[in-house]
Order: sequence, then structure tokens, then C-alpha cells
Amino acid sequence: MRTRSSSPAGPPGSIPGSGGGRSPRRGSRGCSSPTSGLPFDVAEVDAGGVPRLVLVRLLKTELLGEPVAGPDAEWLARWWPPGGEEGLRAEIGMPRDRAWAAAAGTVARGLAVAVDYAHTAASRPPFGTLTAFREGRETAPVPDGSCDLTAHVALDACAAAGPLPGALLLAQRDALRALGVSGARPPLTLATTDPAGYVRALAGAGEAAELTAPGGLGDFGWLVQPVGLARAADLFVDVADDEEH
Repeated sequence: MRTRSSSPAGPPGSIPGSGGGRSPRRGSRGCSSPTSGLPFDVAEVDAGGVPRLVLVRLLKTELLGEPVAGPDAEWLARWWPPGGEEGLRAEIGMPRDRAWAAAAGTVARGLAVAVDYAHTAASRPPFGTLTAFREGRETAPVPDGSCDLTAHVALDACAAAGPLPGALLLAQRDALRALGVSGARPPLTLATTDPAGYVRALAGAGEAAELTAPGGLGDFGWLVQPVGLARAADLFVDVADDEEH
């Protein structure tokens, strides 16, 4: 989340712990794109039905500022129209769109991949997804620098901002299963013939089950953009073509 001071003398700045990472080098053979560690603005609908930017006072409490305007308003209208009910929220994803387009644009041949908790136009949460983590535990999103603020990513908007058509959106569990990752337990007979191998296979199955679990890491969204390769849907053969963008 990006802070915007409510004092005229206070310039905008980023909350500690919410900065982005490095961009990949141009001409790379593939890249993974950071989308959640970037500053973003939050909009909230006021009593008159107008989306306004959420500002942060010097005391780190929130208040509503100016109406969302310009490119941010255009992004909201296209990707996340919050409706007219007071208190509805949306997170403006333009910085993430730009970061994805820049990262994917550096790939000469290969795959650009973004992985994060995500949503699409059909499943936008009405009050946003802003949350926070402190020492690995989820906590209330207080913008005082004591925790890492984060929000889910509108991956469909990122896909549309990319430099090429043919991007694919899919859940992590579907992506990993299409790549052969399974949480199935090894056969018990292996414990007799190769006890050490059975223990290794059992540990691997547990890790795979965690990565593909519904309601957990399996719900991560994947955005996959092939560059100079086959269609993304051909790389993930068990995924439906209608998820391609």
C-alpha cells in the first residue's frame, strides 16, 4: 500500500516493508515477476457513491482523500468497478500491471511467470484484500511500518497489460498437477523394498500436497506468458483453453 500524507507538507512515500524487487535483465530466457511487493493505492466509496483514495494520517490512521481520477479511475472502471455502496473498496493495480509488462518484456525466449494470491473480474472481493503479516503471522493491516502490508493481485489485468497475447491464468494446483506434481502417497510396498526411498517419497508427497492444497497454497494464481514458444495451453496440457488471454 502506498501512503499519501494528509498534510499538505507531507510528500507521498512507501510504507516500510512494502517495496518492490529488481527487474530481470533484457534478453533473459525466463523470469518470475514480483507483483505483491509493490506500492499500490486503495480506493474506498464514500457516502455519495464516489471512489476516493484512502490516505494515511501522520498518526497512521486512515481517511478518505480526493476522488480517484485519471488513469487510476480508468483502471478501476475497466478492472474493478467498486459499485456505489459506501465502504466498498478496491486496490488499484496499475503498478503491478506495469511491473508485469516490464518483466515479461525482457524475455527473449522462454516463459514469464507471476505467482501470487489473486482474483479475476468474476471474483473481485467487495471490500478488497488488504491484509498484513508480522513475523509470519497474519495481522490487522495497520499502516504504521510495524508489519508488511499486502493485497491479492488482479492477474487478469496484469495479463492484459503484457507485451504479447496468449497469456494463461490458472490455479497453482492445476499448474503443478499439469507439470506432474502430485501429493499421492508412495506405495507401501516401497517401504519394504527401499525404506529410505519410501521416506523421501513420503516427504515429497507431503510437500506436493501442501503446494496444491485447496484453500491454501493451491489457490495461488499463476500468470504464464510464453515468448517464442508454444501456446501456454499446450505447455499445460490438462488446462482448459478458455483460461487463455
